[in-house]
Amino acid sequence: MSSEDKIFMSEYDDQEMSAANKKARETFKYFWRELSWERRRIIPGLEIASVKIIFTDSDVRDDEPSVEHMWITDIDFDGEYITGFLMNKPNWLRNISEGDHVKAKLNDVSDWMFAIEGRVYGGFTINLLRSRMSRAELNSHDQTWGLNFGNPNRIDLVYVKMKKGILARILGSDGQVDSAEEQKALIEHPMSINMAQSLIDELKKSNDLIHSIDENGWTTLHGEALAGNATSVKILLKHGADRNLKTKRGVTPLELAKVLNWQNVIEALS
Repeated sequence: MSSEDKIFMSEYDDQEMSAANKKARETFKYFWRELSWERRRIIPGLEIASVKIIFTDSDVRDDEPSVEHMWITDIDFDGEYITGFLMNKPNWLRNISEGDHVKAKLNDVSDWMFAIEGRVYGGFTINLLRSRMSRAELNSHDQTWGLNFGNPNRIDLVYVKMKKGILARILGSDGQVDSAEEQKALIEHPMSINMAQSLIDELKKSNDLIHSIDENGWTTLHGEALAGNATSVKILLKHGADRNLKTKRGVTPLELAKVLNWQNVIEALS
């Protein structure tokens, strides 16, 4: 990927780009949920997981932009701050450098994307730009990234196995998304459902997952609540997890669920 692929400038009056930024912020929950499950996989599934952040610098020349939208990687999120490392060298800003560890609020997000099996999920601003490209430009762009962005007018939020018919298998195409499975995955991550019995079995052997607290005051329940795993949250509560415990920042699991508006988790913890 070249630096042009990683840095995006947009005019303040570009309403379509502003709308894409807004959609990315509203759906960041799906990025975080996928990343939280990635950390538990024995075999990594994500080929890329990045968030695009709006960076500003007031100390630039009058004829230079004071805003750049740039990608960060190695993401973490505590319900208040998104942290990571800047992937590229700024073109104009002087208060930040490539490789810096950065911290931003959810309102600073302008895009997100992850890729599984070569297919991209998210990428709102990327796909808007792709929709404005010629066929040749589009092909060149996708080849540079080395990823399948799919139809620029359709944004996939959650990973769902493609249904491949005979024709799709012959032609080697992606096939069709199972819409029913996609809707289920929007509500609850498949791994949260599939791992339910394993979680129950582990809790029968030991209560460590219930009572362990990390250096920031987080319990397993806090993490599951922020990740939107309603099935896991209900199991933890049934086995004695304390819904009222607060982190060192003073945040309960319910408050974390509300940050990303996980309705099923909010209901379970209310």
